[in-house]
Amino acid sequence: MKKQILDNPNNVPFNKLLVLCCAYFGAPRVAGSHHIFKTPWQGDPRVNLQRDGKMAKPYQVLQVIKAIEKMEKKHEV
Repeated sequence: MKKQILDNPNNVPFNKLLVLCCAYFGAPRVAGSHHIFKTPWQGDPRVNLQRDGKMAKPYQVLQVIKAIEKMEKKHEV
C-alpha cells in the first residue's frame, strides 16, 4: 500500500492513508474531522489528517510520506 501511495500521492483514498498511518503511528486522537497521530519527535513532519470527502488531501499525503521516511530512517540507526 505504501508503494501505491508513493507512486500516486494525488489520488489516495482517505481511508487507505488512515490505515497506513495507523500501522506506522498507532491509533489517532480524533478531534472533529481531524485525525492526529503521535510521532516520536517534536515538530515537523506532523501527521494530522483531515477528512474532506473520499480522497486525502495531496499535501497531507506528502506529510505522511515524509513522516514515514523519517520513522524508517530512525529505525535504521
